[in-house]
Amino acid sequence: MNPYTVRRIDVWVGKPMCFALTALRWLLSPLAKLRPPAGPVKKILLVKMIEQGATVLAYRAIARAVEMVGRENVYFWVFQENRFILDLLELVPPENVLVIRAKKPFTLFLDLLTTTWRARRLWIDATVDMEFFSRASAILAFLTGARRRVGLHRFTTEGPYRGNLLTHRVQHNPYLHTAAAYYLLIEALNADPSQTPLMKVPVPDVDFAPPRFVPRPAEVQKVQATFDRLAGRPVERPIVLINPNASDLLPLRRWATERFIELGKRILAEHPGVTLAVTGAPDEAAAARNVAAQIGPEVITLAGETTLRELFVVYTMADVLITNDSGPGHFSSMTDITSVVLFGPETPAVFGPLGPNTNVVRTNLACSPCVNAFNHRFSPCTDNVCMQGIGVEQVYGIVDDRLSRRGRLQLTVLPAGRGAIRREAEAVPQE
Repeated sequence: MNPYTVRRIDVWVGKPMCFALTALRWLLSPLAKLRPPAGPVKKILLVKMIEQGATVLAYRAIARAVEMVGRENVYFWVFQENRFILDLLELVPPENVLVIRAKKPFTLFLDLLTTTWRARRLWIDATVDMEFFSRASAILAFLTGARRRVGLHRFTTEGPYRGNLLTHRVQHNPYLHTAAAYYLLIEALNADPSQTPLMKVPVPDVDFAPPRFVPRPAEVQKVQATFDRLAGRPVERPIVLINPNASDLLPLRRWATERFIELGKRILAEHPGVTLAVTGAPDEAAAARNVAAQIGPEVITLAGETTLRELFVVYTMADVLITNDSGPGHFSSMTDITSVVLFGPETPAVFGPLGPNTNVVRTNLACSPCVNAFNHRFSPCTDNVCMQGIGVEQVYGIVDDRLSRRGRLQLTVLPAGRGAIRREAEAVPQE
């Protein structure tokens, strides 16, 4: 379903539902004595519907939930198209995943009803809303009947209204990395809900880096065969991947296609032994082929040629990935590939991938980040100067360093724990 449609539903349907359920909670609380139980948490339902990249950032938080109640007692609510990465992490049993098909309104409504009913029958006693200020997730958490409900609350800010449906209300910290924020939501399950606001604890000193993805030998052989077939020759390293995100789903976060093409030509001209491949989702295959053709006839197109799991295998076999700020930047952080992630309307201090070989390039404009939790990550911007200011020369310099086995990048530590160490480069504005 189109993200703008989802947003409109969340506003026009979510607001009145949050108000009505808040009123219902207020009316029933004296009769039902809806107070959080004093005993330990037994079953945890995590609500994280969208963004597979964010699920990678939630890895340590999910692992903490498993540590608290056991793997068999952790459940996860997710849209079907975002389930893959959850299964790949192997923290939540497949049978404990509540799946919603969101592409069609009828199946969306049907699955919302059936999964909510299933959650109630499971006698879930704790929910953790990992969607930042989404009204739908707060409503679903409330409808499960869980006695503990953790999530973000706006308190005195003028952030998005979503009623008062939570028992453990956590203050949103826009300066905290998302991985740490997720972890603290889990920790809030054992906090005193009368504290205002939660959490009144230091940021945990946790390594938030994601786990390593290790492919099976048969998977490597299959992907190698795909490389060889598409290239028409045996493909050897070095391999450089370009992920231009050619779709219109996240237009503000896109680096201009022309610059990806210019970068690709520069790489091939100065490193003729490199195999260059363009990656992308299956629905981006045509656009990816067009980008590849404009770079040169020797460039191969992987978009639509691999499964998502096979794409992870590709990352383990390649040397460099250049991508906009999107899921692939987080996926690649689970491998040893050197990734160059181009940031504009969002900040890596909050949403940056946490792999040790991540290189962030940004222009650091005064108006950036303009995409945040308070505007549901829908910016009013129509002119992404923050991305236009990233020059080809700046990005190529990082790629050239990797291919030439030189390391001139300075290490920068972002505030998300030990796993936040990354190489970061300030972009030189393009003339």
